[in-house]
Amino acid sequence: MTSEVSKAQILKIDRGGYHLYAEAIAPQSDTAPWIIFGNSLVTDITLWDAQAAALADRYGILRYDQAGHGKSTVPMQPIDFDDLGSDLLAVMDAAGVARASYVGLSMGVPTGLAAHKMAADRFAALVLCDGQARTAPGGAAGWVDRIAMAEASGMEAFAAATVDRWLTSGTGAERRQELAKMIAATPLDGFRACTTALMDYDYADELARITCPTLLIAGAEDGAIPEGMATKLKPAIAQAKMQIIERAGHVPCYEQPDAFTAMLSDFLETTLKGVAA
Repeated sequence: MTSEVSKAQILKIDRGGYHLYAEAIAPQSDTAPWIIFGNSLVTDITLWDAQAAALADRYGILRYDQAGHGKSTVPMQPIDFDDLGSDLLAVMDAAGVARASYVGLSMGVPTGLAAHKMAADRFAALVLCDGQARTAPGGAAGWVDRIAMAEASGMEAFAAATVDRWLTSGTGAERRQELAKMIAATPLDGFRACTTALMDYDYADELARITCPTLLIAGAEDGAIPEGMATKLKPAIAQAKMQIIERAGHVPCYEQPDAFTAMLSDFLETTLKGVAA
């Protein structure tokens, strides 16, 4: 972990019924661009440790835990992705970030699309990873089953099963245990709240409205996700680029951090050259 990351400013954002936890690392110059990272279901901001450490010398880094995850509290009322998109914008407001490049993984994809729908001008670029623009056909039933498993067996058992589903066989035991610990620490009610939002969302129409540079990233071994992103997201977003990370499943930023960071860095360096935050 770099000294820049250890000096992050801690933010606590009141959202009326819950609060969001965020960490901001100011850029080294007033003109340096900002990057904001949005986590997946059952993960927290530490998912992005490698990227934050590698990029903090060139960008402002803003990370936050989505509602009910990490150090953010569980909403007292049902939430949907319009709420989660509003959360993203509220975090940017709290950090004083008028415009940023957004990097979202899995659940972070519809969160980013929802925020873009509300305020497209606040995004200099989008990096959408291992996610979808709408709930897959029949997807709601799968989420019902996963909630039932977590309720019946507990988050530790759910974490063990999720790690096996998300990571490839080549990932070492220590990294698997670290991810399992992160997943198991997610409150059941926080998991349930965001999983319920995942059962019924649709931002597919927003894809055609995206005009900022966009990079799609997927782990090569993330089931049907790479093909789905290539056939549904990429053609719908003007001039979108797509990259596949080999030997990675659902969380390539965690499983193959060096490859992911290099891809992200190359895209941002090319895209944001001469562009202020």
